[in-house]
Amino acid sequence: MTETGSQFEEFFNDPRWAPAIIRATVLEAAHPQVGAALVDSSTFVAHPWRRLRNTVVSLQRMFGPDDEVRRREAARLNRLHARLKGTDAHHRPYDALDPAVRAWVVATLFESSVTMCRLSGQPLEQTVMERLYAEFRAYLAALDGDADQLPPTVQEFWPYYDRVVEEELENTEAMRIILYRLFDHLPAPPLLHGLPTLWAAGRAVAGPLLGVVTVASLPEPFRRKTGLPELPGAQTLMQSVYLGAGLARFLPDGWVRPEAVIGLLSLSPDSDDPRARTIGALRDRMKRAGALLRLLAPLPPEPDAGAGAVARRSAEEFFTEVLDQTGDGYLDWPDLAAMAREIAGRLDLDEPAETRLYDAFAAWWRELQAALDTDGDGRVGAPEYAAAVPSLAGPALIRVAEVLFDVTDTNGDQRVDADEYRALFRTGFRRDVPGADGTYTRGAFVRDFLAFMSGRERSTPYDPLLADA
Repeated sequence: MTETGSQFEEFFNDPRWAPAIIRATVLEAAHPQVGAALVDSSTFVAHPWRRLRNTVVSLQRMFGPDDEVRRREAARLNRLHARLKGTDAHHRPYDALDPAVRAWVVATLFESSVTMCRLSGQPLEQTVMERLYAEFRAYLAALDGDADQLPPTVQEFWPYYDRVVEEELENTEAMRIILYRLFDHLPAPPLLHGLPTLWAAGRAVAGPLLGVVTVASLPEPFRRKTGLPELPGAQTLMQSVYLGAGLARFLPDGWVRPEAVIGLLSLSPDSDDPRARTIGALRDRMKRAGALLRLLAPLPPEPDAGAGAVARRSAEEFFTEVLDQTGDGYLDWPDLAAMAREIAGRLDLDEPAETRLYDAFAAWWRELQAALDTDGDGRVGAPEYAAAVPSLAGPALIRVAEVLFDVTDTNGDQRVDADEYRALFRTGFRRDVPGADGTYTRGAFVRDFLAFMSGRERSTPYDPLLADA
């Protein structure tokens, strides 16, 4: 599809892509089918950093030079999207495999790439724009084999884009969540866990700024149609942000590469990544800065870091942080599907192993629903969960643990070694957990998973996998 040095790869490593991808996400969410799928099944509210990291990884795979990696990723995305279907709040069906819907998602990425250059005072030359458009059409073809859902030329693309904006986009719930809830309540990335003071102070400034800039960058007909307000001076602020982001391109190579930034934000303090020790020292200094801020402003106190202070979490915390993956206040199948999806993505599972994992989670959901759904509404609320917590650890959960071990144990030797452990958890190989021979036995693996899922114990490997944002 592409070769090394593709036009998209150049843009992907451009700092201006950060505000542009937010803009594209809003335009995607404004499509009623995409918006419904996001509200029903996506983890973007409760786990936005995880969702961002997975998106970055997927785009790198799809636009990279390796044909086999691209084929596997396209197949994975197709399997993922095949599971996303249902009806929205207005009883209209949605299907993530709808060719027209997939074309619109790709269209927003292309149009936002073009717009980010225009807003920063460097509009694309026609030949560069045509090359970029060809790459995005190839991306769509790699997903479902039908690039014709997008017009064949750039000149024909713009009438298509204007028509969809005018006739199909709506003021969806997903779009409103992104603009008015996500920015203002964005959880801290793993790097800043335990530093709520500094995070709250930064978010209080950055959240409203991102919202204003994003709204101002949207097409004027769309803003008018959906009633999105544009504050005085918003256009100037927006152009300043894009210009400032453009200047960051002159930083040393590698400083602003998306995978490096996302990897740093996602870094666990217990990781065996060489950067973890440096980050640990930086966190100590940041805590001192947070203490100073608390003296000057009424911000939340830092959590108690004493021995055993975070070993346990309450039933309510466990429900919110682990079980409610979609952030809608309930536990239902999309939440457990999100867990399966995250694990399958980390391990880059092929179809048979992925299906086994989903089937195990589906059986667990049926068991939970039978035991905990007392009012028969097809989902489990926090009170229902708290009233019947012991039912969480039934035979189906044990089966989930067994399947999880099997798909992690890639060489089939009935033990998880250091490389297999890191592939799943992306953290240090805990020598105090595995057996004396330096491996993780099936029994120990299953016991630790069950302790996390049923005992509500905080866990160095499992929190970054299922609980962290």
